[in-house]
Parts: sequence; structure tokens; C-alpha cells
Amino acid sequence: MPEDQTDQWTILRSWFPGIEEDAWPKLQDYADRLLEWNTKVNLVSRKDADQFVTKHLAHSLVATTFLRLMSHSTLLDVGTGGGLPGIPLSICYPQSQFTLVDSIAKKIMVVENISKEMGLKNVKVIRGRAEELPAKQRYDFVLGRAVTRIPKFHGWIKDKLRKGNRNSLKNGLIYWKGGDYKEELEGQRLQPSQIWDVAKILPNGDFEEKYILHFPA
Repeated sequence: MPEDQTDQWTILRSWFPGIEEDAWPKLQDYADRLLEWNTKVNLVSRKDADQFVTKHLAHSLVATTFLRLMSHSTLLDVGTGGGLPGIPLSICYPQSQFTLVDSIAKKIMVVENISKEMGLKNVKVIRGRAEELPAKQRYDFVLGRAVTRIPKFHGWIKDKLRKGNRNSLKNGLIYWKGGDYKEELEGQRLQPSQIWDVAKILPNGDFEEKYILHFPA
């Protein structure tokens, strides 16, 4: 994948023609800010930083190819790290509300700084764990990007989901997973209702064995 940033943004746009034009400057602003912070705080692997746009940002934006959200939908990004996938998706879905959670203080400090500096009014940032969120708080979707094994993650968040069916997918967990997800789910009642193969959505993008799985609430 080319390391030149201009080439990377050209590739990204070719992969996601459906993203609104006014979102692109904000996505670039986010990428620039995160990469600047990444020189001080380890948010993404240093070896991946040169390909952040076509690797991490693209990976997060895959959800825009299948997810359509009604106004005031609520999403919880657990283990957000440097704001992935929550911040890119909050830019693409300004009509929806995003809560970003991580237990690592320095990462949450960066995410809060970036979201405030960018004026992202639909983003709320919380330091802590999903299990510690208010018991009555429910979300239409919970997002997780390669945080831990799927059954363990689902155990953390299953009580945070609100049942519903007003968006393009039934409310539930949307989980970014690399490698053999079938092994993790073998013998489990928990099974995905839909699976997206990222390598097919992003051709020539080095996303083999990367999947996004949907588990209804």
C-alpha cells in the first residue's frame, strides 16, 4: 500500500463513494490529529502509522457500506483506543449519538481532546469499562474493534443493548474480528446473524481474514 498520504486518501475515496462529501475534510482532520498524538501516546502501532488511512481508518469505515442509521440512534464504542471506530463513524453519522469508552486514561484523554477540538457534538467520551456504565443505560448498537474474544466481549455488553429494528440492521453488537472467529464461537449459543468479509469490500487492501460480525440484541 502506498505510503504517500495523497495516494492513500485517493484509494480511501474510491473504496467509499457513498460517504458524504462534507465528511471527508473532517475524516482527514481526525487522521492528522491522531497521527500527531501518536508520536506521544501509543494509539496505533507505530509500524502501521504510515498506512493509518488505508489500514485503520478504512477498516473502521467499512461499517458505512452496510449500516444506515435513523436520527437519534445511539451507539457505544467499547475499547475505543484512539477513537476507532467511534470517531470516524460519528463523522459519517452526525444524526446519531456516540459514546466512546476505554479504561486506559491516556487514550481517553487523547480521544476527548480530539473530539472537543473538532467540535464533534455527537460524541461523549468516558473513561472506564462497559460493565461500569449506568445499569439502565441502553444503546441501539455496541461496537467493538478487536478488543478481546467475542464471547467475553459479549458478556461485558449484552445488558447494554436495547432491542429494536428501526435501522438497516436489527439493534445489536457489531464486532470487528481478525482471524478464525468460528473457533471462538464453537459450541456457543452466540452466533452472528450476518458476516461481512472486509477483503471483499476493500479489494487489494490487505484485509484477508478480517471480518465484521453482527449479533442481534
